[in-house]
Amino acid sequence: MLFPRPPSLFVLPSLCLAAAPVLLLFAASPQKPPPASAGRILLLPRTIVSGDRATLAVLDASGRLTPGAAVSFSNGDHLTTDATGRALFVAPLTPGVIFGSIAGRTGRVPVTVLSPDAAATSSMRVDSIPQIASISDRFEITGRGFCGDADANQITVSGDPAFIFASSPTSLVVLPPADLQLGRASVDISCAKRYGPPLEVVFVALALEADSSPIAPGVLRRLSVRVRGTTSKVELEATNLAPDVAELSGGNPLRFSSAGGGQNFAHFEVVGRKRGSFLISIRLLSFAPRPR
Repeated sequence: MLFPRPPSLFVLPSLCLAAAPVLLLFAASPQKPPPASAGRILLLPRTIVSGDRATLAVLDASGRLTPGAAVSFSNGDHLTTDATGRALFVAPLTPGVIFGSIAGRTGRVPVTVLSPDAAATSSMRVDSIPQIASISDRFEITGRGFCGDADANQITVSGDPAFIFASSPTSLVVLPPADLQLGRASVDISCAKRYGPPLEVVFVALALEADSSPIAPGVLRRLSVRVRGTTSKVELEATNLAPDVAELSGGNPLRFSSAGGGQNFAHFEVVGRKRGSFLISIRLLSFAPRPR
């Protein structure tokens, strides 16, 4: 499969706000890959199949794929991401829930190991896909008949190839193509001569509006996210990537909804702990997955 973006260009899949200055990370970055120690975000397929292949990815705080990152699983398995910032592995033989983590980082990501019988299929089917997704962030597709090797899947959005971060026979984590237009788009999936049903997703854009100056202890700052491309309410998640500098009011991560309508904004607040630049990542959460 031809990469929609060469592996040497490390994609930026999430919207981030950094004080002084504001950074809107929407496009592929041609800069050098981050060091292995920079890995912060582990992307795993939601489910994997016992004894079958699967692919994971590791990103840094800016959303760049991170080569050489060490990943450990709670069952004792260990692996390292390759030059593309991803790793192909074989799922454990015992069904159940295991946890993955990045070496040297706190936090664990759960993944469910299914039995082969639970995932058996002679054709491709899609169980869920978001009705609304961000043009600049990953979205998930669940079903059966996908390829565990990410690059063996062929996924196009409005005819252009998408990038697959993580995959298994039952789960895909996909980044839309660059330069995708806002609005409704067709999504087509195939793998090993299996073809999924016709799909559609509405793609939207997020824009941050906030004071970008460094924050100080005790200072309360309101941040706003504008949603373009839909008048529907959407659910967002904010993650504080510099909790020593500022506190995210309401928890970390924090989920909140936009207002909907013509002025489709969402608002949240941070409080300074010390003077410096804070870093908040904003993601659109899956919106009412549509069963197929």
